[in-house]
Amino acid sequence: MCLVWEFSENIALTDSSGASDRLLLALTALALVPIVLWDLSGLDLAMARLAGDAAGFALRDNRLLVLGLHEIPRFLGMLGVVALVAAVRWPLGVLRRLDARARLQLALSVLAALAAVSLLKNTSRSSCPWDLAEFGGVASHVSHWNWRLRDGGPGRCFPAGHASAAFAYLAGWFVLRRVAPGAAMAWLLAALGAGLVLGLAQQWRGAHYMSHTLWTAWVCWSVALAIDVACRRATRRRLAPV
Repeated sequence: MCLVWEFSENIALTDSSGASDRLLLALTALALVPIVLWDLSGLDLAMARLAGDAAGFALRDNRLLVLGLHEIPRFLGMLGVVALVAAVRWPLGVLRRLDARARLQLALSVLAALAAVSLLKNTSRSSCPWDLAEFGGVASHVSHWNWRLRDGGPGRCFPAGHASAAFAYLAGWFVLRRVAPGAAMAWLLAALGAGLVLGLAQQWRGAHYMSHTLWTAWVCWSVALAIDVACRRATRRRLAPV
């Protein structure tokens, strides 16, 4: 934890030189390695088999998972988006430490991350675990990267849309790290933790594979990073002497 905290502070200190951009881009690219290795490992199906069998997924309709870790978090995620949009004009709490541009960046970054995941999900031909014939459905298991081959199911399952209700808020770290490093780290850990919990809940219900959750986290982080880099470069150009 201390190492993570120190890393966050070092990123903030190098922010003005542009070294932060290069470091974060490199780390984001490096994060692809374990995610791709997970994709290639076959552990998605192995984990799905821990929760499901030929009769389906016993926890698919579990009240705690459906209500407590799906419906309520989805509502809270939507409420959070509304709150961030409103905070551009009327900030509360730690958001008061951000200027209006940073608050707008945060709101747009969260919306963009949600839109990116939704777009990928709606164009995906990969079906959910509970749709597989192995678990009582009709689909066969096909890699979510095989865009040309249909698996016989309804598709539209990759990446994990539900986990994006938390991972989209990773964008908060980018705007807060320069003015409130402690709050930025707390925000980052909360978004990561919540996204992982929501992803695991869907995993045990048979709604997603673990890779779906991992890719959602990466997509949300990458969208926030891209917007942050673009915004800060635009600011540097605006403030540069003519």
